[in-house]
Amino acid sequence: MRRLFATLILLGPLVALAADAVDPAPALFERDWQWRLKHQPEFATNVGDHRYDALLADTSLAEQTAVIEHARRMLDLARQIDRAQLAGQDRISLDLFTGDQERVLARAAFVGFDPQPVSAQDGLQIRFPQLVAQMPFFTEDDYRNYIARLNALPRHVDGIIEQMREGMRTGWTAPKAIMAGLPAQLRTLREHVQDGALGAPFQRLPATIPEETRTRLAGDGAAALRTAAGALQKLEDFVRTDYLPAARTTIGASSLPGGAAWYAYLVKAATTTALTPAEIHALGSKEVARLRAEMEASAARTGFKGSYPQFVAFARSDPRLFPTNADALLERYRRTIARVQAQLPTQFGTIPQQELAVKPVQQAGADTQGGAYYEAGTPDRIAALVVNTSRLDTRPLWEVETLALHEGIPGHHLQVARARAIDGLPAFRRHAWYPAFGEGWALYAEGLGPQLGVMRDPFSQFGRLADEQLRAARLVIDTGIHALGWPRQQAVDWLNANTANPPSDNEVEVDRMIAQPGQALAYKIGQLRIAALRARAQAALGPRFDVRAFHDAVLDNGALPLDVLEKRVDRWIAAQNVPEPDLVH
Repeated sequence: MRRLFATLILLGPLVALAADAVDPAPALFERDWQWRLKHQPEFATNVGDHRYDALLADTSLAEQTAVIEHARRMLDLARQIDRAQLAGQDRISLDLFTGDQERVLARAAFVGFDPQPVSAQDGLQIRFPQLVAQMPFFTEDDYRNYIARLNALPRHVDGIIEQMREGMRTGWTAPKAIMAGLPAQLRTLREHVQDGALGAPFQRLPATIPEETRTRLAGDGAAALRTAAGALQKLEDFVRTDYLPAARTTIGASSLPGGAAWYAYLVKAATTTALTPAEIHALGSKEVARLRAEMEASAARTGFKGSYPQFVAFARSDPRLFPTNADALLERYRRTIARVQAQLPTQFGTIPQQELAVKPVQQAGADTQGGAYYEAGTPDRIAALVVNTSRLDTRPLWEVETLALHEGIPGHHLQVARARAIDGLPAFRRHAWYPAFGEGWALYAEGLGPQLGVMRDPFSQFGRLADEQLRAARLVIDTGIHALGWPRQQAVDWLNANTANPPSDNEVEVDRMIAQPGQALAYKIGQLRIAALRARAQAALGPRFDVRAFHDAVLDNGALPLDVLEKRVDRWIAAQNVPEPDLVH
């Protein structure tokens, strides 16, 4: 899901775009990439470039303006490149680069800052502990970087507050429903700043660092943590005292300035299609009904004696269907990944060798997160399927295989590891993330379970269908809230009545869609498009269709917008249809 995607890093110096450059496109891509790493130091850490580990992003309004001006400059330079002189991947790269800058500017036409830099669903209180977990802690320099980053937190928080005040001034406030729980989250992080995730690195200072140096680092770290706690207190007080009273009571994006057009933009950005909210809403209703019929058949195959609603209640609550402890849940994920790994050659021609670990989630913010997420690897950090071991009574065992396929292999891990290994692509493409492609591929990957040696029992089959139905239901709920004006309770009630998802999780689902308009549409829209492309290829190629070659064709170019993916797959189909030369004379 979100926070993915680490790849190999170009560590060379900033490449200037010389006016007489022989090949200006790669130079432009590299220039922008290095600017991005410098201005988004958290992202640089995430992808394994540790040059900026002592910094946090400038969150001020002035920096938001600078980001927009940079995108405008990059777009101008990209348009000066003669596209006709490029071929193959270089032409694709220029098109993607141009599209990325255009999206930045299209968003800025609505609002020139982040109208929701933090919420109870996502923000500093969740991302900063995760960032710390991605930093190296081996040398004195590593610790000095972290101390500097902690000391940078007050300025970072000041910028967040500045953006939120601008939102209050201009009418771009976040819904009260997704902000009410934020002060308590900030307080928890602050109260445990010394003994929690932020203080953990100082509890394990390596013995390879001299004792005298360790003593100094521990003292400087404790002081920096107190500074960080003060920043968290400031943000907590501001949210509680100033922001919450001003936060809007509406929840839909349509209630914001230019709301209908704003939501239409978010839908287009998330899906990379021309589908309208109304079309997506209707599609979601149709898919939910289709999957309901398959789920009823799957429930019947379990041998359960009772009605379908009774089966759903049983599946949601029977203790035998839930893990007894966190270790048992983690081990089940590990066994699933091992079984799938052994069967990958039956479905894929190219298989990345990058290792995938299974580990528990950081507890900070875990209650508002899903069952698992993917954390991509770097040259110095193993990729991981991160499992949420909180609230075990909401983590049914019948969803384990589905999540392992989605977040691990052949979902996010296989796709991201493939992208990082593609020779000749610029860094921005090896790191690219288009939600409809990435999440669509991962949802499509769930459906490969039976071919990959899992989902052999009806409970696991039901679990896959239940998760797919939830993604279809998101099409209904997201558009219902943000285009049709549904209140929160109507959305929760609809999910409870039309999915097998637990009621407590449905509360989290709805709040997530309130907080991130449009994002949840990417999963099902992307999956349906990839499945349609596979059907098109099978119809065109008949007995010559090779599923391994098709999967490679989808992944061979890294992440792509869906319209670009469709063109690439169509070219691949046409190439397979070229008759072989007649060698008989």
